[in-house]
Amino acid sequence: MAKKSKQMRAALEKIDRTKAYSVEEAVALAKETNFAKFDASVEVAYNLNIDVRKADQQIRGAMVLPNGTGKTQRVLVFARGAKAEEAKAAGADFVGEDDLVAKINGGWLDFDVVIATPDMMAIVGRLGRVLGPRNLMPNPKTGTVTMDVAKAVEESKGGKITYRADKAGNVQALIGKVSFDADKLVENFKAFNDVMVKSKPATSKGTYMTNVSITTTQGVGIKVDPNSL
Repeated sequence: MAKKSKQMRAALEKIDRTKAYSVEEAVALAKETNFAKFDASVEVAYNLNIDVRKADQQIRGAMVLPNGTGKTQRVLVFARGAKAEEAKAAGADFVGEDDLVAKINGGWLDFDVVIATPDMMAIVGRLGRVLGPRNLMPNPKTGTVTMDVAKAVEESKGGKITYRADKAGNVQALIGKVSFDADKLVENFKAFNDVMVKSKPATSKGTYMTNVSITTTQGVGIKVDPNSL
């Protein structure tokens, strides 16, 4: 722990906590101050001036990052018949029906994304208490309840991320790995930011983005100037 604390202090010394950096500066600092011994994830966080208690101010969706996430997603699909075969051909890791429901209810959770055809939602609904808290429940807004299972699987494997504002108006998203070239992280950041800008509720008043930051796994948060995005 002492060594880690020393690394954290060294990282903090390189950052002006009172300054909001340009996106290029922030990405460079995030890479420079990373001290994890593995290929750490790079995440962005937004604090938005919204009231998620109001239906028209809830923010949730999905997008495919231009340079992917660098993370291999394990995709599970609930489908039957021809759609099950489509999912398998597209590269889904697990495909099934009631057998998967029983397995998940038994404690198995070795997957990152759950996709379902609309006709399967009746049985998937039985997993609400397990998948819901883990943000894994299929939802039409994120493109995970669909008849086009092949496209959904391919997107999930190719860098698709989902996002959702929490009760405090915070949104977090993975935009890549420390090993990514800086320009690719910047491009991913800007692409996600464009989605956040377009997601602004018409009823949201005042400053929409009250804070934007970037960080790495185990790293320090670096403030980003929204105007540089």
